Amino acid sequence: MTTEKSDMAQRFSSTPRGARLARRLAQAQLAFWGVPFGCELSDDVGLVVGELAANAVLHGRVAGRDFELRLEYAGGNVRVMVSDTRGDKAPVDGPVDPWSAEGGRGLLVVAAVAREWGVVVRGPGKTVWAQVGDMPSGRRQDGADPNGVSRVFQEAVPGPASTAESGNGSSAGGLG
Repeated sequence: MTTEKSDMAQRFSSTPRGARLARRLAQAQLAFWGVPFGCELSDDVGLVVGELAANAVLHGRVAGRDFELRLEYAGGNVRVMVSDTRGDKAPVDGPVDPWSAEGGRGLLVVAAVAREWGVVVRGPGKTVWAQVGDMPSGRRQDGADPNGVSRVFQEAVPGPASTAESGNGSSAGGLG
């Protein structure tokens, strides 16, 4: 496995095919970085990318606009970032009716697999990100349990749209 930091970004059409291709490309990119297909990290990243890309297609689609997948890999940790152009439709908190709801479980799956995840609202659009993999103990600077799952909502900070840092030590990685 590669130990140095690597990243990739790719835009996809906001269609079910685009979401499927994003998941497949993510796992192929991990294999290129030395993360074997079928291992826990590869499977978890594939699951997170699949859910976030599907949400971008279903809830973040604007006709004629793509969504973007960005991966950052460093020593067993992968940050997945999916950006779309619908900043007005942020993920919604709330219970899902297990008997009648036909959807609404994707972010529950992301929360179960990811160490932490969050949303950065930027103009135009938003980036939903998730940190997958083993985080070294003590990396989080906000006092939260590094083994717990947390969710962070942030407004993008003024300045370059390519990055946004929160005050709590969590990188938000907004994409422009």
